[in-house]
Amino acid sequence: MLPLKRTLSREEIAAVVWRGCDTLRGAVDPTQYKDYVLTMLFVKYLSDVWKDKVEYHREKYQGDNERIERALRRERFYVPEECTFDYLFQNRNDDNIGNLIDIALMGLEDANRTKLERVFRAVSFNSEAQLGPAIERNRRLKNLLLDFSALDLQPSHLQNADVIGDAYEYLIGEFAGKAGKKAGEFYTPAEVSELLAKLVAPRPGDRICDPTCGSGSLLIKVAAQVGSNNFSLYGQENNGSTWALCRMNMFLHGMDSARIEWGDTLNNPKLIENDTLMRFNVVVANPPFSLDKWGAEKAHGDPFNRYHRGIPPKSKADFAFISHMIETTYPTDGRVGVIVPNGVLFRGSSEGTIRQQLVEENLLEAVIGLPANLFYGTGIPAAILLFNRTKGQNKDVLFVDASREFENGKNQNRLNTDATLHILETVQRFRTSAPNATSQGQVVEDKYAYRATLEEIKSNDFNLNLPRYVDTFEEEEAVDMTATKAKIQQIRQALADTERQMEKYLTDLGF
Repeated sequence: MLPLKRTLSREEIAAVVWRGCDTLRGAVDPTQYKDYVLTMLFVKYLSDVWKDKVEYHREKYQGDNERIERALRRERFYVPEECTFDYLFQNRNDDNIGNLIDIALMGLEDANRTKLERVFRAVSFNSEAQLGPAIERNRRLKNLLLDFSALDLQPSHLQNADVIGDAYEYLIGEFAGKAGKKAGEFYTPAEVSELLAKLVAPRPGDRICDPTCGSGSLLIKVAAQVGSNNFSLYGQENNGSTWALCRMNMFLHGMDSARIEWGDTLNNPKLIENDTLMRFNVVVANPPFSLDKWGAEKAHGDPFNRYHRGIPPKSKADFAFISHMIETTYPTDGRVGVIVPNGVLFRGSSEGTIRQQLVEENLLEAVIGLPANLFYGTGIPAAILLFNRTKGQNKDVLFVDASREFENGKNQNRLNTDATLHILETVQRFRTSAPNATSQGQVVEDKYAYRATLEEIKSNDFNLNLPRYVDTFEEEEAVDMTATKAKIQQIRQALADTERQMEKYLTDLGF
């Protein structure tokens, strides 16, 4: 049990969650721990906040049950008695505790349809396949409830108003670090999300979208950059359990009005308005790299004409996601930030055709090369592409090679604060400076950044590979041949002396 304290920190909440993971160890695949323990954390938080609300209204209305109930119905969410964590904990010894938890989750959905509908459908606490036979399952679930009973998540007992949302984000990141290749499906490293959020520079009033939103971390980071609550969030996620994770993540960050759809963005876009694609001021994404079998065979008949620049190859969906993102921005105020594998910069065929048109339409603003081994599930180097519909007369493109600016982490590299600031300052200088008056490019910073003209990019056949623009060649130090020859002579002399000494030893030993 945690020591009794008035306030709980993020680290103390995380400690209980990891204890819950230990409870599930051996029965549940580690990649699925998050589905169970983060759901239980969510239920515990809702229950404890609800307890605060009930106590407040009971004191305010002095036993007038009708007014108390009416006031509770007007709260941000509603928790029926049989759906509270306390109810489940009281019944932890029930032979059917798994079913009771599932019923409680469905009850929470039914009581909060506009905010929690279908959120818990991807996880079952009564699954024999996931949690084992009834006797073992009951024991595990009882221990899980005991683990979480150590937490008091009533708002007055938390360290600050943001601690539960911060804890949830932190835990998603920690699960990603332990999930290996699967982690890339639901999480973008926090420092990369932070960088991308600042690069797209969201403004008050913006509609912001992530069409491959995973657990929602990137969307939340972009929203935090607005500086006010005057924004609206939209997202779509193809994986059911990850979609549920995103909905809970939004709720815990006070963004439960965010519209997060469940489905395949490329084959079944759900963010539709007046029978056409919704438009946004800002679109960000870290799509799955080079997704195979994405639906190229149906792209010619796309009802939204997203692929009018060309059909990406069926084995690589990178430009399909890019095309979708650009087509969902406002024509007069659209900014796109997307993370892509480096192959997107130079691969030919239909990808080369699409790339050429994006440059000729003056949509591409910047190419930022990132260090290798930043992302969960892959060690390949990646880049950020920035597209901007408001470039005006500036047809230049900024190339930044930040591939060497990283620090080594435990399992992967990470961008540090200095690297992020360096990138942001370079992009900001580019945005505020005048375009080139000639067809000649300009070195912005030696071995780091280059401002290329449309004519230069055209002369490179619209190949955007960074080495074509940013010269990072380091001249090797000249070799002093006289000193090197003398050193070799010294080594030869030392070797001869050693051999003579060995001969003497062998002779002394009678060999």
